[in-house]
Amino acid sequence: MTMNESPLKSGSPAGGSRFRVDLPKLMLFGILVFTVGVFTALNPRFFSWRSFIFVLIQNSFVIVTGCAVTLLMIAGYIDLSVGSTLVLSGMIHAYLCRAGAAIEVSLIIAIVAGTLIGYINAVMIVKLKITPFIATLGTMYLGRGLSYLISGGLVIREGLPDNFAYLGNEYLGPIPITVAVMIGVLAIFFVLEKKSVLGKYSIAIGGNKTAAVLSGIDVDGIVQVLYVLCGTLSAVGGVLMASRLGVGEPNTGIGFEFDVIIAVILGGTSLAGGEGSLVGMIIGSLIIGCLANGLKILNVFTFYQSVMKGIVLVLAVVLYENVKARLKIKRAG
Repeated sequence: MTMNESPLKSGSPAGGSRFRVDLPKLMLFGILVFTVGVFTALNPRFFSWRSFIFVLIQNSFVIVTGCAVTLLMIAGYIDLSVGSTLVLSGMIHAYLCRAGAAIEVSLIIAIVAGTLIGYINAVMIVKLKITPFIATLGTMYLGRGLSYLISGGLVIREGLPDNFAYLGNEYLGPIPITVAVMIGVLAIFFVLEKKSVLGKYSIAIGGNKTAAVLSGIDVDGIVQVLYVLCGTLSAVGGVLMASRLGVGEPNTGIGFEFDVIIAVILGGTSLAGGEGSLVGMIIGSLIIGCLANGLKILNVFTFYQSVMKGIVLVLAVVLYENVKARLKIKRAG
């Protein structure tokens, strides 16, 4: 199964027409529906427009960042610094606003800072040949440390302008601005995934890097672009999250990188590269979001929430991978 195959695909072999169902994604969607059904049965309040919007808002940061991380992981690479880039960008945004900078200026500078982190990752991995895990682990600690230095370890709360919280809490008609931004980013990345060389080459690089090089693909250039995009979208998520909270909080984003990676993997992206999709990442993120929101509505103790989410996520991934493996064996036979 490649990234370019849709859940329901039509063709016309031998003069007829047929439909190919992407069973792994259909099964993943079934897990999402089952999760919603269980929590709705336990508490009807879960199945409401307000609850749906809440899940979208809470997961918009993961989905926005996950768009770039999905393509990166399809190419066979990983970025552990997205959580620290997110919080650093949010802290820069809050710090500059408190210092009197126009909110538009602080937004641009914060996003540029995140982009710079992505570029640093790209240089270390492509030019200096440092292992992606080690390189992005280093920038993860760098970003988190800079966030504490900027704020002195304290929450930036006083002196922020009244419109600081606008992006994270206001609506465009019935749609929250954060969700509107998420939809815009998704639209752009769906085009990149399906229609651009970036999406096609990401699959080629993840599938067989040596073959990609021999076929003339600029592997280093593609990887650099992907890391820069990860930094940029992490920064976008960071300024949106800071606006949503209405403060600059240096402790936000802890574990965020793992939320993103779990959503991407749960969505069917292989850690080995060469396989994955944005649709799968979205469904994976929504499963995590519905699970978290449902447990919260049921007033499940926080520690138990973590245990239950871990169990459900592992079972979902095992089931998903088992279905994919069976399909591959069936096709090979």
